[in-house]
Amino acid sequence: MDKILIAVLTVGGIGLVAAVLLTVAAHFMSVKSDEKEKKLRECLPGANCGACGYTGCDGYAKALASGKESATNLCVPGADSVSRRVSDVLGVPFMDVIEQVAFVHCHGDCFHNKDKEVYEGINTCSAANMLFGGRGACTQGCLGYGDCAAVCPVGAICIKNGIAHVDTRRCIGCGKCAKVCPNRLISMFADVRKVVVTCSNREKGAIVRKKCSNGCIGCMKCEKGCPADAVHVINHCAKIDYEKCISCGKCASECPVGCIEFADFSGAHRTDEE
Repeated sequence: MDKILIAVLTVGGIGLVAAVLLTVAAHFMSVKSDEKEKKLRECLPGANCGACGYTGCDGYAKALASGKESATNLCVPGADSVSRRVSDVLGVPFMDVIEQVAFVHCHGDCFHNKDKEVYEGINTCSAANMLFGGRGACTQGCLGYGDCAAVCPVGAICIKNGIAHVDTRRCIGCGKCAKVCPNRLISMFADVRKVVVTCSNREKGAIVRKKCSNGCIGCMKCEKGCPADAVHVINHCAKIDYEKCISCGKCASECPVGCIEFADFSGAHRTDEE
C-alpha cells in the first residue's frame, strides 16, 4: 500500500511541477497576437491561392498589419467586397480590385489536334507531359487530363473534347489552375477584355497546320488589320497587348483559322453584381 501511495504521490508531484513550468513558460514565452492582423485575416476568404503575391491569406494579413503592404486590393478572389472590409479595418481609402479570369490558350480539341501516339499511363497532365509531351501531335497544347480542373476551388474548369475549358462566369480569378498547367497554357487577364488568342504554338505555320487545324499560322493578318497596333506575331504566334487593345474585334474577324476569340469574359464577381 505504501508503495502504491508513494508512486501516486511521485507521479502527481511530477505532474504538478510540469504544470507549473508550463504555466510559467506560457506566460513569459507567449507571443502576443496582433488584433489588427486577426481582424484582417477574418476579412480574407481563406483561399490561400497566392494571387496576392504572398504565401497565403495569413501572409497577406500580416503584411497589411505590419505596414509592409499598403495595397488593399490584392485579393482577386475576394474582389471589391474584401477590399472594402480590409480598407475599413486599416482606416484607409477603398481600392478597386481588378477582377481577373483564367483562360486556356489552346483550342486544339480532339476534332482538330492530331494524335501522335497512344498514351497509357497516369492520367495527369504532369505525368503525360514527361512522356514525349503527351499524346497530341502539338506538344505545346492542352494535355487534357484536368490537373487544372482538379485544383479549381469553384469547379469553373471542365475537360471537353480532350481540352480544358474555363467557365468565366464561375471563375474567381485565384490563378491556381495557371500554376499547375505544365505547358503554361493558362493565363490570368482582366475580365473586361474582349479578345484572346486561343493558341500557344510557337512553330512555323506550315508545321502547325500539320498538327492542328485550329492553330495560329503566323500569317499576320490580325496584326495588319488591328487599328490600334495591339496585335503582333511573336515567335510565329499572335500576342495581344492589352494596354493598347480597344476591344474592337477586328483581329478575330481577320484571323483565317479562327484562333482569336472575341467574346464577353466577365468573371463570377462581375456577374454577381449585374
